[in-house]
Amino acid sequence: MANFPKRITDDPYGAAILIRRLVMEQGVIYWRRYLTAFALMAVAAGATAAATYVLGQVINQAYVDKNVTGIAILSGVTVLLLFIKGVATYGHTVILSQISNAILANNQRRLFAKLMSESIAFFSERHSSEFLARLTAGAKSITDVLNMLVNAIGRDFLMLVAMICVMVMQDPILTFIGLVVVPPAMLMLRKLVKRIKGLAYHQFTGTADILETMQESLQGIRTVKAFTLEDTMQRRIDENIAIVERNANKMARVSNRSNPLMETLGGFAVAGCLLYGGYSVVALGATPGQFFSFMTAFLMATEPAKRLARLNIDLNSQLVGARMLLEVVDSPASEFADDDKPALKLTDARIQLKDVSFAYRPNEVVLNRMSFVAEPGKVTALVGPSGGGKSTVLALLLRFYEASEGDIVIDGQSISKISRRSLRGQTAYVGQDVYLFRDTIRANIAFGRASASEAEIVEAAKAACAHDFIMSFPLGYDTPVGEHGTQLSGGQRQRIAVARALLKSAPIILLDEATAALDSESEKQVQEAIEHLCQNRTTIVIAHRLHTIMHADTILVVEAGEIVERGRHDELLRRGGRYASFFRLQQRDTSAEGPKLVATS
Repeated sequence: MANFPKRITDDPYGAAILIRRLVMEQGVIYWRRYLTAFALMAVAAGATAAATYVLGQVINQAYVDKNVTGIAILSGVTVLLLFIKGVATYGHTVILSQISNAILANNQRRLFAKLMSESIAFFSERHSSEFLARLTAGAKSITDVLNMLVNAIGRDFLMLVAMICVMVMQDPILTFIGLVVVPPAMLMLRKLVKRIKGLAYHQFTGTADILETMQESLQGIRTVKAFTLEDTMQRRIDENIAIVERNANKMARVSNRSNPLMETLGGFAVAGCLLYGGYSVVALGATPGQFFSFMTAFLMATEPAKRLARLNIDLNSQLVGARMLLEVVDSPASEFADDDKPALKLTDARIQLKDVSFAYRPNEVVLNRMSFVAEPGKVTALVGPSGGGKSTVLALLLRFYEASEGDIVIDGQSISKISRRSLRGQTAYVGQDVYLFRDTIRANIAFGRASASEAEIVEAAKAACAHDFIMSFPLGYDTPVGEHGTQLSGGQRQRIAVARALLKSAPIILLDEATAALDSESEKQVQEAIEHLCQNRTTIVIAHRLHTIMHADTILVVEAGEIVERGRHDELLRRGGRYASFFRLQQRDTSAEGPKLVATS
């Protein structure tokens, strides 16, 4: 097969394609404000050029014409021109800042909305710090790219053109001498761009690694302290920071190599202009003002010229961050929106699994043709050893994942054919690891139903056996729970979670090891709250401590993704099978620290 030359369109995130996309998708929206900013930039450039020209006339009035009145008038004109420049500069700077803030906020919203449309599997493969880096650095990079383009065109290019016009008006030959160094400078700068791309990418990923270590250390601070891991975590973050520091130093060396290049070439240009300009004044009759005006314009043109020369380098370093954000935004949603599907209509809330199979990874079956029925208004318990697939059943019921084979039916409706929102809206979930948001107790309960009144929140808390401990706090329901609810005990967090589920008043209840991590006293209180929650609702509960599900209507023993036993507590004990073996094992040790069936599947 013939090897065709690579085109710029082959990479959808190549510099040219990405810049065009950012301009067309995000910049054009604000074209009116950009046009106003460009007009103000043109005014600033024109005022600067005019002031530069007037300075030459002031020199001539002083040294050639000896005209004090002319000097005074031109001095006033200079003040006016510089005032106009200042106002125009202020105007376009504020406008660009407002546009940048709007684009930054919009991209942060877009990324967050995209993340909310992803499946649980999507997040299980990534670290949350990666998204923090994309949300902050990536969104800012997009605004920086657009600002660079606008400033390059509106500020630097217009200023450069204005200064060149003044230079040409004063002396075309001097202008040619000043610009002769541009082509070699551009050729040398192009070689730096490729290196910049790689360094910028490593800088971004290195920053994400620092965030990851920081986040894990703070969120796991109890484990860090308990296992004296302070030095270990310090070494880890020191290594990450050292890598970023070395990379930043490389970036500084590479990206700033243009400075000595430009200064050296500029020095040759200035020297050439001084030689010829001085010769023109001495030998060819040029006026001092003409020479002064030219040199002022030339020196003022060097800064925008250097920024334009560096534009390709600076753009490519920022485009890496923009690419990081857009890669997530552009990726197909792993949890497709299905609000157009029919809503779940419940009559009895009868749940049935029909030959359901599932695997998280190929050739690693978690559920193997599992079938059972959770009868309406009754409690169905799943018990068994770790890794059997119990938690996976709840994940499939909530459609965090889709079954590989078989079907899950609720009141005759396949959950794959109804909208997720309606399914989850009629299901309340309480897990072993309760997540509370960094807000008040009231707010965390109210997440169950946003429209709930104060009386309904209090009623739910009372039913969950939480009202008394809540009122023992000085702030009552306004008590902050802290990050992840760390201001509350495990039993208190669980009861808040039960209150939240009660407030939701969902006809289907899913409980995943809701009392496994609690002491006996807390377990008793939470168990009482759960009994209120499960009344007259279809409940599927994963049991850690078997005595908590002794009164379940149906107990299913799950091993290796299959149901090996089913029945009521007394029936299963009489059979003397796996359930009886588990139960006897727990009965041997009456303490809370006895043998446990930990279910983490």
